[in-house]
Amino acid sequence: MTSSLRARAEEWLAEDPDPDTRAELRGLLDAGDWPAIEQRFAGRLEFGTAGLRGPLGAGPTRMNRAVVRRTAAGLAAYLRGIGARGPVVIGYDARHKSVDFAHDSAAVLAGAGFDVRVLPRPLPTPVLAFAVRRLAACAGVMVTASHNPPADNGYKVYLGGAASPGGVAGDGAQIVPPADGDIEAAIGAVRSLADVPLSPAWHTLGEEVLEAYLDAVAAVPRTPHRELRIAATALHGVGGAVLSAALRRAGFAEPAVVAEQAEPDPDFPTVRFPNPEEPGAVDLLLALADRVGADLAIANDPDADRCAVAVDGRLLRGDELGVLLADHLMRHGVTGTYATTVVSSSLLAAMCAHHGLPYAETLTGFKWIARAAADLAFGYEEAHGYAVAPESVRDKDGISAALLVADLAASLRAEGKTLLDRLDELALRHGLHATDQLAVRVDDLSLITAAMRRLRADLPRELLGEPVTEVTDRLPAANVLTARGRHCRVVVRPSGTEPKLKAYLEVVIPVTGTVAEARTVAADRLAQLRAETATALGLADPAPAGQARGTAP
Repeated sequence: MTSSLRARAEEWLAEDPDPDTRAELRGLLDAGDWPAIEQRFAGRLEFGTAGLRGPLGAGPTRMNRAVVRRTAAGLAAYLRGIGARGPVVIGYDARHKSVDFAHDSAAVLAGAGFDVRVLPRPLPTPVLAFAVRRLAACAGVMVTASHNPPADNGYKVYLGGAASPGGVAGDGAQIVPPADGDIEAAIGAVRSLADVPLSPAWHTLGEEVLEAYLDAVAAVPRTPHRELRIAATALHGVGGAVLSAALRRAGFAEPAVVAEQAEPDPDFPTVRFPNPEEPGAVDLLLALADRVGADLAIANDPDADRCAVAVDGRLLRGDELGVLLADHLMRHGVTGTYATTVVSSSLLAAMCAHHGLPYAETLTGFKWIARAAADLAFGYEEAHGYAVAPESVRDKDGISAALLVADLAASLRAEGKTLLDRLDELALRHGLHATDQLAVRVDDLSLITAAMRRLRADLPRELLGEPVTEVTDRLPAANVLTARGRHCRVVVRPSGTEPKLKAYLEVVIPVTGTVAEARTVAADRLAQLRAETATALGLADPAPAGQARGTAP
């Protein structure tokens, strides 16, 4: 086995274009570290509906330049096979190796005969998604691992125009089956990198696409109100300057920014995980907001496709911000389909029924939300992803979402109210829909498989002391299990982008007294529901509300 493994490693070394990963692998070979080498050659990093995402390093199970070149060659073969026409546009963030991966992809796709255009510098993912539609591209590539840990990088693919499954609804959206499987098969058919032609005949775009994007998001606000003090953080990502420019262009004052997190830094030194959902990630933002007396605190994740918001020191849940943005659009006459996912709050459905607007519910992932309807007016997922202008960006966009919530907060401020007051008004009208999440991060993915198997084998018969009225198992289409009680719901699924098992909890409390009283009842019931869910999953130490932590089964 050692001799065959050595032969595979030496063959990989001979093709690897990156001196860093060549040195890494050579060091492992010289040290005889066969367990580490075996990990790197235990299969290959598979391309799916999330593209590629994984730790940086040498070998076919890691993100590296050899893997990226093979991926780009497979994508080129797929696009040729479907007769795709138009340019391919490529973007990248500021993570380790992102610019190398972007330029390698450009060289491979140009070598395959495509008109390749690369964004001018590290920019947010929504700028790339916008560019796919703006440039009538047949495809887009974004090199990013979004909010994953520093050791990771990733590779997302968007399809445009006639190349996109779903027609108009999918133009400029992330890939869905069967495109992902077809691209994966094309990647697997790449034999030797020596056979992959490279070309320098790709070009770098100027500022025109970014300027057009900023014009588009500056048109998102619905009111004339701009009196607002904003604090913001980019979490060491690429969204800081773009958010500030967008706010200025829309007429808002320059935000106060968290200086320690303002500039891109691929090591994310001030946070354990660069994800605004994670405990502690926005502590510096909340402290800044308190110091400057901010009306609104905004956090974008590192590639700025997500947006989290805090008011008066409280970080809003993704569901809370989602319904606030939807309500703001509804109040200003924005028609069309409003969409969310099976794990998000059921409040959006109630709001659509109240306003007589079409509602759609999809599987998790913005690739599905984007395709919910050709007339999509708004879409959101509870993980702080929002599409507030899907005609421009057919994906989640943390910059345009920030502008719309600033618009809402400013208009409420003019009335002497805050976002929290508007949430109370929605609760009075539709009942209090309170949500929480229980999540467990694992090193061994088999633990997640075992937990889902246990849950399916022994489903709870009661939730909150009442019979379970409905169970929905979405296998084989999706590994998602839903159990409903009379006034509650639990949805369990593995994360699609991180090594986590997630349980999404919701209770619905009619407001018969004050909203504050209903929130107290909801908090107690969520705590009980969280404990019941943890037990059903075989988890210990259920997280306090809002912290979403757990112990691996």
